[in-house]
Amino acid sequence: MERRERADAARNRRAILRAAEDLLREHLPEQVSVERVAAAAGVGKGTVFHRFGSRIGLMQELMAERALTLQEAATEGPPPLGPGAPPRERLVAFLDAVVALAARNAGLMAAHEHAIATSRSGPRQANPIYVFWHTHVSALIAEARPDVDAELIAHVLLGTLHMEPISGMLRAGESRRLAASLEELVTGLLREGAG
Repeated sequence: MERRERADAARNRRAILRAAEDLLREHLPEQVSVERVAAAAGVGKGTVFHRFGSRIGLMQELMAERALTLQEAATEGPPPLGPGAPPRERLVAFLDAVVALAARNAGLMAAHEHAIATSRSGPRQANPIYVFWHTHVSALIAEARPDVDAELIAHVLLGTLHMEPISGMLRAGESRRLAASLEELVTGLLREGAG
């Protein structure tokens, strides 16, 4: 009986996450409620709350799944995203991967941002996904340019991804333009330190 419950719980979790993703592709983030997700997943609202705690918990779980793949590639994968490449190449590859992630999951990113903004869960800087991204970006900057405020520059680079004009670009399919601009910024910043 216990195995069946675990299998049912795993199946429900997958159904809930899939339903939330599908709804986020079709609706604005604020229109994707726990009730709507539960109905689309074919489970009770209580099941969603039991598994994820809240709408915020659901959005965070979805984002965490997407971000984990990127984190593993950045820490254990092949260069240039993973270890072994120069810091500038790694930083460009990482920001390119973040932009690609954001472009593929624009609705989810917006829902995650909306959930954080409307909750009392603390500032974005406390979010584990942001903490990893910021730590990684600032470490690469500091490695290439120990003479600059790497922590602040990392906040500036990552903060741009949360601005409405940038979100709009991603929704409009202009991710390559954004990635190219970030590459120009990084190349300029890290070229200065080499001279």
